[in-house]
Amino acid sequence: MARFEHTVTVDALDRGWFEETAGHVVDLFEASREQDGAILLPDGRPVHGLRLLKGRHLQPGAEYGEAPGKTPGEKETAAESAAPPEKAPSEPAVESAVLREWRPSRVIEVESHAVDEGMSMRVGVRLREPRAPKSLELSLDGHNPEGGSLYRFSGRAKADLHAWWAALEQPLTAPPPARAPVVGKAVHRLGKARLTVTPRAAGDGSWRVSVVLSLRGRWLLRPVAAVGLFFARKPVERGFREAVDSSVAEWAEMLAELPRLRGEALRAEIADALTEPPEPVAEEPEPVAEEPEPSEPAPESL
Repeated sequence: MARFEHTVTVDALDRGWFEETAGHVVDLFEASREQDGAILLPDGRPVHGLRLLKGRHLQPGAEYGEAPGKTPGEKETAAESAAPPEKAPSEPAVESAVLREWRPSRVIEVESHAVDEGMSMRVGVRLREPRAPKSLELSLDGHNPEGGSLYRFSGRAKADLHAWWAALEQPLTAPPPARAPVVGKAVHRLGKARLTVTPRAAGDGSWRVSVVLSLRGRWLLRPVAAVGLFFARKPVERGFREAVDSSVAEWAEMLAELPRLRGEALRAEIADALTEPPEPVAEEPEPVAEEPEPSEPAPESL
């Protein structure tokens, strides 16, 4: 088994703001209604890109999908219904999302299906006590229908949010918690991986987060995996550290973009974000090759 650890410092997320935001999102959807497939917020605006495809809105078994650009009552033309749906080649095509459970005071569970470059993936999300989130559970199962067992994998992760906040409230001299608040596991035919994330207060308002990755082979492949990790340990460790550092940069960028609002102003900002389409990302123009200047003719020889 190989073990890698990397500790980084990240900007802190305000717990009160986080829980208030979660409560506003849940309340907005709880008060929403369905009209001609569109999901309307309490002020009558449709949630962008989300439509009810099957079942009853906010009832177990309800199936939702994306429909960019559609508004309540808008119908497809014959040409649109006959044409295959377009999708960006670099983005996964989300087939559907099924609501498994909707009890805002206790648990919300959603299961989605996606296809990305021939890989079929099933993703489950389960949130306990959504208005002041207690825990978040994720599951992922993927396979390529045209491939064998090498193209099949699964993963599970759980974030105990109460334990996360409790770890941050401990004195600086206190030992780390016996159990990491965030644990993720992945399984493949060739091996297993386990990832843990443990936070501690840094004393200046930031967080010190320790990330630990453990890798091991499975069954008869354990000796082979041990030899492979022995020779590839340095590249694997370097890639692990770079991935963690990249996540820290993305976290800082996300925090910088969050609104510094509370109360009704925050609720209104969330409603705007749900109903307005995202701004398109401007593509950088391809460089135009400059035409070479014509060369002067060589002088004629005498």
